[in-house]
Amino acid sequence: MINIFTPAKIKNIEIKNRVVLPPMVRFSLVEKDGYVTQELVDWYEDIALNGVGMVIVEASCVAEDAKLRDNQIGIWEDDFIPGLKKIADVCRKHSVPALIQIHHAGFKEEISTISKERLDEILDQFIEAFRRAKRCGFDGIEIHGAHTYLISQLNSRLWNTREDIYGGSFEGRMTFNRLLIERTRDLFDENFILGYRMGGNEPHLADGIEIAKYLEELGVDLLHVSSGVPDPEYKTEVKVDIPEEFPLDWVVYMGTEIKKHVNIPVIGVRKIKTEEQASWLIENNHLDFVAVGRAMIARPHWMSWARRSFNRRG
Repeated sequence: MINIFTPAKIKNIEIKNRVVLPPMVRFSLVEKDGYVTQELVDWYEDIALNGVGMVIVEASCVAEDAKLRDNQIGIWEDDFIPGLKKIADVCRKHSVPALIQIHHAGFKEEISTISKERLDEILDQFIEAFRRAKRCGFDGIEIHGAHTYLISQLNSRLWNTREDIYGGSFEGRMTFNRLLIERTRDLFDENFILGYRMGGNEPHLADGIEIAKYLEELGVDLLHVSSGVPDPEYKTEVKVDIPEEFPLDWVVYMGTEIKKHVNIPVIGVRKIKTEEQASWLIENNHLDFVAVGRAMIARPHWMSWARRSFNRRG
């Protein structure tokens, strides 16, 4: 039976187990200039050394004005490559594939008011960031299309009311994604993974399922299901309807549902804290990978602890 310690493979990339470090923005380990620090490299090496299956490096900005906040790594210039390469190298040293998440924080004003020319410019910035990421030696890229950031704003039928190429219909709202993937397709050989962190509720789960199926058609290799622009009708933290018997977070539930509609691997994330929770998801084929983030920060040797817990149960 498949369990969280069962190896997996995406393209030619060997993954030693089903546990993923999701992109955790380590603001406290990054200076305002956006460059990778030795403290950040050391943290990723600790995680890789402890035996996680795959690392997704935190959100890296495609432009200086695209940051969430000042203390966030950048990838908008070639000068960032040496520092980012150090992270890729320490993960490879311990046989842990590493993807890097490419990110733009989006706009506080309505996305529909941003000019087409501005979005064209940002698209070019994403493309250049993709090319830098491969030069850094990463095993792939994760597009950040969730959490109400730029691409999530464009994907959302609530927020994107544009009538140009970047809106107007479902396919229009997905144009940024399509053009980005088409114009970088040459990068994604059998040794380079294209991942996508998506909003499972954009604003509803049915929209997330439609987006996931479309992304698969575009050539995405791996989906990472998180949250998107929510329906304001939901007044609580839970933004979708989930069965009462589902034992984990609503965002995890969306990942399990989206997995039923695609043929590519799906990562589930949010409040997965224990080995028992992670194992239940993998052993019952609800997900292909589980992301353990905050619990990994709180317990740096989470993988060793999980192995002991797994062996006791076994």
